[in-house]
Amino acid sequence: MLKTKNGILRLFIVTSCLFLAACSSEKIDSRKKPLDAHDFDLPGIYKRGSLVVLAENSSTSFFIYKGKKMGFEYEILKEFAEELGVTLEVKIVNNLDEINDILNRGEGDIVACNYTVTRERRAEINFSTPFLQTNQVLIQRKSSPETADQKVSFISDPIQLANKKVVVWEKSSYYTRLIHLQDEIGDTIQIRPTQSQEGVEELIEQVSNGVIDYTVAEKNIAEINDRFYDNLDVSLPISFKQNVAFGLNKKSPILQKRLNIWLSKFMNREAFSYIKRKYFEQIRGSIAGDVNFKSRRGTISPFDAILKAEGIKHNIDWRLVAALIYHESKFNPNARAFGGAYGLMQFMPGTGPKFGVYPTSPPEVQIQGGYKYLTRITKLWVGIKDEEERNKFILASYNAGSGHILDAQRLAEKQGLNPHIWNDNVEKMVMNLGKHAYYTDEVVKSGAFRGNICIRYVRGITSRYETYKTLVKR
Repeated sequence: MLKTKNGILRLFIVTSCLFLAACSSEKIDSRKKPLDAHDFDLPGIYKRGSLVVLAENSSTSFFIYKGKKMGFEYEILKEFAEELGVTLEVKIVNNLDEINDILNRGEGDIVACNYTVTRERRAEINFSTPFLQTNQVLIQRKSSPETADQKVSFISDPIQLANKKVVVWEKSSYYTRLIHLQDEIGDTIQIRPTQSQEGVEELIEQVSNGVIDYTVAEKNIAEINDRFYDNLDVSLPISFKQNVAFGLNKKSPILQKRLNIWLSKFMNREAFSYIKRKYFEQIRGSIAGDVNFKSRRGTISPFDAILKAEGIKHNIDWRLVAALIYHESKFNPNARAFGGAYGLMQFMPGTGPKFGVYPTSPPEVQIQGGYKYLTRITKLWVGIKDEEERNKFILASYNAGSGHILDAQRLAEKQGLNPHIWNDNVEKMVMNLGKHAYYTDEVVKSGAFRGNICIRYVRGITSRYETYKTLVKR
């Protein structure tokens, strides 16, 4: 396993992620009856009281992180829905080859999947005012003395792609770009097409794991995913900048006009700048720096007294909670991270207040709220009798949100693995939740999830917990 970067999205993207506002999400039912003509466009949206977004499960479009629904495009459209005075409904489309057809059948109002504007797509659907510009970059493993794969050539110029195998989605703008790039370099690129079910983020992970050597992605997607892996290089552009916009049905001119007017104003507001920074700028560490405290025999943190008292009260080993806090914030009560997570235990904005914890709460209140939250999570896993195993499920749920871990447990049982054992059983299914064949399984309720981060999280805290147990008695 590769070591997680400092300040990584404690997912994911993102990670994750991830989870609840006044909206609902569901998978597309391809048998759904199309809308009548009068149900298209803005009047139909007002009639039903909801704006239906067709999204992909990805770090830029829509994902669930620690129980919170997130995504760059999701947050923009949530603001737009509020402007219209309707609720936002997200429908996950697992086969992007079909997304334009689904839109044109009237099963959604807007496409949000980091959609680049191309002539081919304009022939089928309309587009909004572009809200982002990005170019395509090559995804490859880094070349350095420590990480270089000696069997794979590091590409520093697009011309070096001659006779190299590059794996991309067949109906994507990446595929089209590589076709044109062949003409530009005057040689053949071995373009291996995949179906849309194998998403770009899954291909990026395959590059990191050495399954494939090269793929292509938009720079914004590449930079988000680069935070999850230490061994990727995403620096080589292979195209000019392209517009990214929302897709709309050609029968929705009123909605298109209203969205364009709103977007033109919204993109000049601080709210848009904040959302953009939140997803596309690196967030490393906390805004106030780490607390300079070194564990020594007999002590772990500046908060040992309150950790012990609350541990007794909730019947949770305080040393495990200390290990969790170190991983989350390094004992910094002022820490801030991705998605607005804050404090010692990195509560999400939608979760902390439920347990009486706010960004300005003192450390004692943060810890008390954290124990209450852990107690609630523990109740989900009372069926796991072995304490050591149960702790792993608790930690995984704290990081990923219980929904994703319950999905992994159901998948494990379906695959004939032990649903009450973490290592080599449920852990395997957590890793597979980022793969189309698994996150589209009928037993999965919370969608795709980038499992490698969660697995490292559990391993890291479990290891530190063992160290803390040698330092102090329970």
